[in-house]
Amino acid sequence: MRRREFITLLGGAAVWPLPLRAQQRRPVIGFLGTVAEGLWAKQVTAFEEQLREHGWIDGRTIKIIYRWAEGRPERFAEIATEFVNSNVDVIVTGGNAVSAVRQATSTIPIVFALAVDPVGSGFVNSLSRPGGNVTGLSLQGPDLAAKRLELLRELAPDRRRLAILVNVGYPAAREELAQVQTAARALGLESAVLEIRRAEDIAPAFDGAKGRADVLYVVGDALMTSNVVLITKLALDAGLPSIYSNREFAVSGGLMAYGPSVPALFQRAADDVDKILRGAKPVLRGAKPADIPVQQPTKFDLVINLKSGKALGLTMPQTLLATADEIIE
Repeated sequence: MRRREFITLLGGAAVWPLPLRAQQRRPVIGFLGTVAEGLWAKQVTAFEEQLREHGWIDGRTIKIIYRWAEGRPERFAEIATEFVNSNVDVIVTGGNAVSAVRQATSTIPIVFALAVDPVGSGFVNSLSRPGGNVTGLSLQGPDLAAKRLELLRELAPDRRRLAILVNVGYPAAREELAQVQTAARALGLESAVLEIRRAEDIAPAFDGAKGRADVLYVVGDALMTSNVVLITKLALDAGLPSIYSNREFAVSGGLMAYGPSVPALFQRAADDVDKILRGAKPVLRGAKPADIPVQQPTKFDLVINLKSGKALGLTMPQTLLATADEIIE
C-alpha cells in the first residue's frame, strides 16, 4: 500500500463514527406495567409520543420491552429479574412495583411514572436529591386526601359515615389512609377502614361496610385500578357516593375522580428517560437518576359521572360541575 493511500485511509477514520454509531446496540427500555395493558393504553401512548419528540422511536432508535403484572404484586419481582437479566438500560414502572425493582438492581436506572409518596415509601432520599438509581414523578397522594374529601362532602353534604377502601399491603397507601382519616376528623366524619390485600378481599370488604358507611373513599393503587369495574359496581350497588384517584374509575361508573393527569405523568417520565438514555450515545452525556429531581404533578383532573350521580339520587351542584374538567353523561 502506498504511503499516501495509507494516510488517506487513516484520515478517513474521522468520518467513520456516524455509520459505526448506527450499528451499535439500540438502548433498551424495560416497561413494567403494574396493571393490565388495556388500562394503561393512554399512558403508553403519551410515553411513546414524548419519547418520539426526543428522537427515541421504538423499533428504530430504541427497543421497549413491555411486561404487564395485571395488578398481581407477585409478578413484580419476576418481571424485574427478567429485565435485569436482559441488561436493559432503564426500567420504567409505577409505585407499587418500585420496591421490587429496587431489590432486583441497584445499578440500572429506574424511573417511576407515578408514586403515591416516593419519599415516605423509601424510593428516594428526597424530592430534590433522589440519590441512588431511582427518580420519577410523585402523585402527591397523601396531600390530596383533604381535597378529595371536600369534593365528596360537597356532593353528599348530609352523609357523615365514611368508608375508606385501602390496600394495606402497599406502604404508600397506608400513608394516604392516615391522611384521609385526619381529614375526615377535621370534617366531622366518622370513618371505617375496609382493608384489602388482594382482589378476593374486595367484595367481602364491601359486605363489611353495610350499615357502617354512606360515602366511600378509595385509596388508589395498582390493585384498585386492576379491579376498577368491580369496585365501581359494588359502590353503586351499595348506594355509596364515592371518590377515586384517577379518571378510569369515573369512566367505569364511579361517581367522581380527582387527581393528577396520569398520561401527563407518563409523558414527563419519558423526559427523564431521555435524560438518562443520552448516556447511551457516544457523543452525549446522560444524567444519573440521583441527580434528576422527582417532579410534582402540574395538571389535575376532576371527572364527574352524571349518570352515576343520578343513580345515587344526588343533586349535582352547578358550581362543582362548572369546575369539572370532564363530565360523563
